[in-house]
Amino acid sequence: MVDDSTVTVADSLRAWVATASPGSRLPSNRELVARFGVSPVTVQKAFRQLTTAGLIETRPGVGTFVRARPAVRPADYGWQTAALRAPHTRPPTVSAPMRSADPDAIALHSGYPARDLLPERLLRNAFARVGRSESGWTRSSVAGDPDLRSWFAGELAAVTAAGTTPPAARDVVVLPGTQSGLSSVFRALVGSGHPVLVESPTYWGALLAAAQAGVDVVPVRGGPDGPDPADLARAFTETGARAFYAQPTFANPTGAWWSAERADQVLDVVRAHDAFLVEDDWAHDFAVEGEVSPVAARDDAGHVVYLRSLTKSVSPAVRVGALVARGPARERILTDRLAESVYVSAFLQAVALEVVTAPGWRTHLRTMRGNLRARRDLMVEELQRRVPSAHLALVPAGGLNLWARLPEGTDVQRLVRECEAEGVVVAAGDEWFPAEPSGPFVRVNYSGPEPERFGEGLAILGRVLARQEG
Repeated sequence: MVDDSTVTVADSLRAWVATASPGSRLPSNRELVARFGVSPVTVQKAFRQLTTAGLIETRPGVGTFVRARPAVRPADYGWQTAALRAPHTRPPTVSAPMRSADPDAIALHSGYPARDLLPERLLRNAFARVGRSESGWTRSSVAGDPDLRSWFAGELAAVTAAGTTPPAARDVVVLPGTQSGLSSVFRALVGSGHPVLVESPTYWGALLAAAQAGVDVVPVRGGPDGPDPADLARAFTETGARAFYAQPTFANPTGAWWSAERADQVLDVVRAHDAFLVEDDWAHDFAVEGEVSPVAARDDAGHVVYLRSLTKSVSPAVRVGALVARGPARERILTDRLAESVYVSAFLQAVALEVVTAPGWRTHLRTMRGNLRARRDLMVEELQRRVPSAHLALVPAGGLNLWARLPEGTDVQRLVRECEAEGVVVAAGDEWFPAEPSGPFVRVNYSGPEPERFGEGLAILGRVLARQEG
């Protein structure tokens, strides 16, 4: 009610200011309290909003007045055209999964789980505890909090194959989200002008990070079981690449999950070419079926550079992840991290550690995975019923999305625009391809809000698609 009252008072004053002359005096706090039947605090909040907007100014001991409106002239940034020259990479647009949808829209596009899938109680407790302690109010080391680094190392060590030396805390670098870690890996281990192999399709953020680092992306065909080892070996030989970026566990967008046999085959190829596998384990916590065992658990010679994110499973507000690398590769990456961000917020690191070490964390993960399974099954059922011409090559065993191929000739961009006009937001598949798309695809997120509206949203998608087909 306080927020609603503040909006009411602020909107009324904003309308009055719009017609008043500069220098006009606003009614006093006492008058506004009586007129609107609100508290003095509410009036002060409304005044702050208008002051921040530059509409009014307060003169202590005198009153509050309408500010004079400065003459507005068009901004001229033409000089920057010559100063900046042409960009080396195409300026990125906001990716579909990062877009905010209209509050009333059926949002099937997001790359993040809905709020009801997050550990909200654990988060509130963690923020409160860290706020009362001193651990979150100091500067962290460049590599990150030692206890959090130990947790990341221990999680990977718990599934490390027999006969393989597990990682230690010294091998871990804490990141402000793994997106920035990708940028560091591409700069430090690949280098501008050099090639990096990627599965096609693959995570749009990795393609953006590679482009910004000046790295040349070389597509390697992916599939439900991962890349073909022979194709990968041929790409290494032909390009001289020294790194392969991949998501072996519930790849975004396809949902592909490498078998243990495929992981060993890919590692053999990487080792034979003295190269790195950059393993992006973004969906580690989102297994719906089976147990996750990263490829990094099979390597102790430093061939795998492992990225592990907590941002999606803990909270988008807690952008914390980690990178595990061994040998000189870690030192080069750490140097890049120092140049880019110096250190990660100690407060957020402490919050993340509180959450993942809380007694309720494992219970939360079990509950979340059950809810994800129900959402996935519901979306698969509704997609098959409402959009029968869409094809799912794979029902993923984890992750957050379905990757659906549409009939040949579908204008995906037009489809997305028309769906949004009817209140449904979906993500066109084009931006997940490092080169030309191999077909018309859309990605839909089954971890999004309001699963009870999945059927409604997919019915609209089906109708829009049928209009194109007809």
